[in-house]
Amino acid sequence: MAEEIRAEIVANVARVDVRVGDEVTGGTTVVLLESMKMEIPVLPEGPGRVSRISVKEGDVVQEGDLIAVVE
Repeated sequence: MAEEIRAEIVANVARVDVRVGDEVTGGTTVVLLESMKMEIPVLPEGPGRVSRISVKEGDVVQEGDLIAVVE
């Protein structure tokens, strides 16, 4: 089952740490968001393979925006 990783806050995408096809675990940072000078790592709920990345470095995400999909 695919997991859609969505933004929980309005933030800037400071860094994208994975590529499509990468294997990730629950502790793998997918992207690093920056909001009000705080860095917030975005993690998947569990292991899987990244099938989609919907953001790039420098993007601004709104609450609920799709960041990535892990299958």
